[in-house]
Amino acid sequence: MYKIIACDLDETLLTTTDRKVSAKNVAAVKAARERGVKFVVATGRGFPSVSGTLSELGLLDLPDEYVISFNGAAITENRGNRLLHCVEMPFEIVEKIFKRGEAFDLGAHIYTLDKVYGYRFTDNERAYLAGRMEVEMRDDWNMDFLRGDKIVKILFVNPNQNYLWQMEREFADIAAGLTVSFSSNRYIEFSPAGVDKGSGLLKLAEMLGVKPEETIAIGDNFNDLSMIRAAGLGVGVANCVDGIKSDCNYITNATNDEGAVAEVIENFILRA
Repeated sequence: MYKIIACDLDETLLTTTDRKVSAKNVAAVKAARERGVKFVVATGRGFPSVSGTLSELGLLDLPDEYVISFNGAAITENRGNRLLHCVEMPFEIVEKIFKRGEAFDLGAHIYTLDKVYGYRFTDNERAYLAGRMEVEMRDDWNMDFLRGDKIVKILFVNPNQNYLWQMEREFADIAAGLTVSFSSNRYIEFSPAGVDKGSGLLKLAEMLGVKPEETIAIGDNFNDLSMIRAAGLGVGVANCVDGIKSDCNYITNATNDEGAVAEVIENFILRA
């Protein structure tokens, strides 16, 4: 029996237009939880940005319920936003990546445990983030003020996915050993060495005494691939990118807008 479902948010659980959890998915998650299955949001975002989704799911501020955030760099218990696990990035490494990014046609996000700082956003990026997370914009391409803070992730944004693939080579020398992933067809993300959603899922499973084969992971993009590979059942939603499909044990018939998560729960939790 599956005991944990780790699920991505954007383009997976949430609808595209209003970025909400559909009534169908809410009902399915509730039914799974009534059978003792934990539903865990696994996101590249930080915990503060997912409170609305947790509220929709009936998981907000509950004990013994969890969120995997920052692509696996942090695990938090929902009750009181209690941090259970965190892997930081050294300031010096982030600074090198940040300064290299300034030379290219990229916007930047820097994530600490509590805040997201934005640099050189286009109107397109502002529109994409509206309703997803709050960002403190910085006018100068400088991150000295973050020295001594807990930095967990840095990413760059450009809506041209091919351009981002090229950027991976441009950062190869200074990002050696870090985890590099791609998400939402617009981001290249740099996380601490060995950190990804898969490692986050396995860490949480270990903490809860759950075997890897007793987990399900659901996602749509390359930053979900590690947890899809790590889980007992790796699922791609119908709208997932082609590059992850071959690693999925199951591809839903429904898209994120059609209740893909509910489909997974109905087929592998409720009917089972």
